[in-house]
Amino acid sequence: MANLTLVQAINLALIQEMEEDDRIIVLGEDVGANGGVFRVTEGLHQRFGADRVVDTPLAESGIIGTSIGLAMAGMRPIPEIQFEGFLGPAYDQICTHAARMRSRTRGALTVPLTIRVPVGGGIHAPELHSDSPEAIYAHQPGLKVVMPSSPYDAKGLLISAIRDPDPVIFFEPKRIYRAFREEVPEDEYTIPIGSARVVSEGDDVTVVSWGAPVIQCMQAIEKLGASVELIDLRTIYPLDMDTIAASVQKTGRAVVVHEAPKTSGYGAEIAARIMEECFLYLEAPVQRVTGFDTVMPYYKLELEYLPDADRVGKALAEVLSY
Repeated sequence: MANLTLVQAINLALIQEMEEDDRIIVLGEDVGANGGVFRVTEGLHQRFGADRVVDTPLAESGIIGTSIGLAMAGMRPIPEIQFEGFLGPAYDQICTHAARMRSRTRGALTVPLTIRVPVGGGIHAPELHSDSPEAIYAHQPGLKVVMPSSPYDAKGLLISAIRDPDPVIFFEPKRIYRAFREEVPEDEYTIPIGSARVVSEGDDVTVVSWGAPVIQCMQAIEKLGASVELIDLRTIYPLDMDTIAASVQKTGRAVVVHEAPKTSGYGAEIAARIMEECFLYLEAPVQRVTGFDTVMPYYKLELEYLPDADRVGKALAEVLSY
């Protein structure tokens, strides 16, 4: 076991998979000699060389388009999009080609592609560097969308993503890249894509979250004193509705927490599914604690935008007292 940050866990997963499978190639802006803007790929260029860790031009559409071609030709590319706000120029390649290739070719071709993307706010970055667009890509059939909240999960989920035959968007919450350490096995292991984690068990209310806000949910639960069941989705799509439904049927109450704006955020999908599958068990309306329906503000107001433990705690109290 090793005591690792999220960055170190991802780096270790990349090293181990690249050592085992020479089809894997890492490419993106500054991923080579500089080791990436967050140093997630640090040391890979020296270990595997410029042919397998490739510094690309500043062209996200080109990065993803090249990666799709490599994947269709039998490689296992891992492109990095430097910040989630830069996914926009690559949207056409991801949703029009990568997500549809298996269907378009009736299974003759797949796109084993893992797109690594730092995601979310909380680091005082400029515009287009702090968004949470997971709902956009979860809405596209043919894509899998993953967002870990811990070093242990990050390593196991990334290995699963790399080995998956279809395209996976692997969102890495940058706010917790180095926020804490966790014991992570040095040997390889996998965590199934599509399987949520019950972080803490409880009987009074269910909290569903993913990515960095899981930490704020844990802080709120510690202050509240009630019996709260916290579920970390880990995978946005496919959604592990079985785990959510089993919990809500037990507690009768639910709160969903995410960074993205409220309107059409992924919490709306979860709330609707809870209503469809757990309506007769509900003791209170489903609450959502989210970002606001505005553009992510600049750094002076950034922390006011993000859900914190106080906002989560208030929602829990309201649901419990309904």
